Amino acid sequence: MKKLAILSMTFLLAITVIQIQAQEKEKAAIKETKKELKTEKKELKTEKKVLRKLESSEVNVISKNSLYTDFGDVPNVKWRSSAYFDEATFAKDGHEITAFYDFYGKLVGTTSPKTFADVPGKGQKTIKTRYKDYSVGPVIFFDDNEFSDTDMMLYGLQFDDEDNYFVELTKENSKIMVRVNTAGEMFFFKQL
Repeated sequence: MKKLAILSMTFLLAITVIQIQAQEKEKAAIKETKKELKTEKKELKTEKKVLRKLESSEVNVISKNSLYTDFGDVPNVKWRSSAYFDEATFAKDGHEITAFYDFYGKLVGTTSPKTFADVPGKGQKTIKTRYKDYSVGPVIFFDDNEFSDTDMMLYGLQFDDEDNYFVELTKENSKIMVRVNTAGEMFFFKQL
């Protein structure tokens, strides 16, 4: 009987040790996978497409054709060429939109004026808490074209592609711009 009890305890101890080793191997594998994902993410960031300056002050014909493909036959389009983008401003469904086209005539994204009430609630709350002494100015919404890997440049700063609200805040002689993503997370963007 003693031998049976000792044999059973030894068996249970062996199973416990095997389970602990399996859990440790699983944790190590998860840790290694996370490390690999971080490395891949860093590599992708370094491969980020650099904005290519436009070679002419004339609006690219491809950009003009792309606008009609992307938005249909919109009347009264005002075109301008900046250092990195061809910009088309027009009204669609009663809303003012500016579309940005890259060197290749591909839509990077659009901007449109919004109100502070349009900013996600979490972002509004953060702004009201952190910048309670500031008054809210114009709000612009950037809608990224998910099919373009060209990053956008607003207010002289390049940023990663993602839909964002840009909120201008003023306090006495100080103006700043904050960025709020669609999840409501707020980030300082630029001192104006």
